[in-house]
Amino acid sequence: MASPCVLLVDDQKDIVRLLHSTLQTLGHALDIVDAPSGEEALLEASRRKVDLLVSDYLLPGISGVELMRKVKARNPELKVIFISGMSERKARDEMLSAGAMAIFNKPIPLADFLDAVERGLGLVRTIFPPEAAKEIEEHRQTLSELLTGFRQKVKADAVFLINDRGRVLARAGDLYDSSMEVSMLSALMGIYSAGLKVSRFIRQEHLESYHVFRGGDHDLILIPVDSSHALLLAGKDLAGKDRIINTVEGMLFVRGDVENILQSLGVTPPAAVTEPAVPAEETRGYVPPFILEDESEPEPEVDVDALFASAGKKSKVKDVDAFWDDAVEKAGNIPLNPDVITFEEANKLGLAPGKEGLTIPRPVTGTLKISAAKKK
Repeated sequence: MASPCVLLVDDQKDIVRLLHSTLQTLGHALDIVDAPSGEEALLEASRRKVDLLVSDYLLPGISGVELMRKVKARNPELKVIFISGMSERKARDEMLSAGAMAIFNKPIPLADFLDAVERGLGLVRTIFPPEAAKEIEEHRQTLSELLTGFRQKVKADAVFLINDRGRVLARAGDLYDSSMEVSMLSALMGIYSAGLKVSRFIRQEHLESYHVFRGGDHDLILIPVDSSHALLLAGKDLAGKDRIINTVEGMLFVRGDVENILQSLGVTPPAAVTEPAVPAEETRGYVPPFILEDESEPEPEVDVDALFASAGKKSKVKDVDAFWDDAVEKAGNIPLNPDVITFEEANKLGLAPGKEGLTIPRPVTGTLKISAAKKK
């Protein structure tokens, strides 16, 4: 059986090289073909069957959408992923309407890109390691049927059962644009993890938290099943004021059935609210939560007013001259600087001012202070 063919088309060589080398890390046998323009991509597509087209939206010459239509005419089962530097919703809607399965803005989130490639080609997904609980695979169909019935009842686009590592254990339906599914689920599980911490801080006996996002491509509602699993519902107007209560009540009803299935599998953690496990792929750069309880002895309170009053008393000097006179008396006749002499010694040597017209500056010592009044 021939290996799936992936055709990479972009006029920026560094992007093509990046995507080519990234695809090689999957470990699947893939026939990867590079092309710098739409015209050369058409030439390559005429020589082989193409299973997946990864193309820039804006190409020199024909556009990415036009290229997709021409290649798909020869390959009806073609899957398409667009790369774009444009964030306008109009361009994004055009690509999705044309049949793109995923759209990635530059810089390209590689984990999401690899996940989209594996889903598009129907390959065994290696972007996530296998689940530790093999029993979940045996009951995945039961869970999927349960979620499918609920999705149809509430007229949602998608329902997911997610574990605390952001992996989808069971699903029904798809998002409007699934290209960022991996990153979005990872971000949502960060919110889920924070919700568990809040539940622990307020000592909830049972997990009762609802995280709602209204507007955009979907309304999103995330509720915990237990401390290791959560339900995510996505769809239009699910969080409107006239539907939100009924939607959440329906999710709580389904949550009970899901919890029963998980308990039958033996994968449900203890009922107590506990810290979620840190995902293995997110341990790099992980910062543990703050410790709220400080068991060290508290520092004694300081009376600031008394401290200032005490400092004022210690630093207050009534008479500056008295201070220096007291210092001279304590020091005696020993000069503070051995290189100078006292006034008395200078007078004995005839070096004092007023002696035979001699006027020399008097050295300042630590044993004597002369003022103008005392010179008389």
